[in-house]
Amino acid sequence: MYYIVETQKSFDQASTDLELAVKRLGFGVLHIHDLGATLRSKGLAFEEQCRVFEVCNPGQAAKVMLIDMRLNMALPCRISVFTEKGQTKMGLIKPVHMLSALSDDLALVQIAKDVEEKTMQMVDEAR
Repeated sequence: MYYIVETQKSFDQASTDLELAVKRLGFGVLHIHDLGATLRSKGLAFEEQCRVFEVCNPGQAAKVMLIDMRLNMALPCRISVFTEKGQTKMGLIKPVHMLSALSDDLALVQIAKDVEEKTMQMVDEAR
């Protein structure tokens, strides 16, 4: 269900490298949520770092929504860079698993496989 890798890179370097890999592989970064900073800004003692990258390939997103518009709620894809006990990690929830739980449409499964391969490749390249 999850694809998570560890990296020896710093949190900031892994974040930069992920953003470059996303663009190199034909996706765009729609937004980056800095959840760690947000929690700290609310006065919470949150030690870890966490950035969630919303990434999208417009062609693939359009295909998904043409098949089942309700699946817009599962878009865009999210890839996280985070720390856990001092270790930098990157990961995602695999699109095939997620979309398979939401629909039985075989065309969606194929789209999800294509997107899953690309998003995992992004993580691997940024690692």
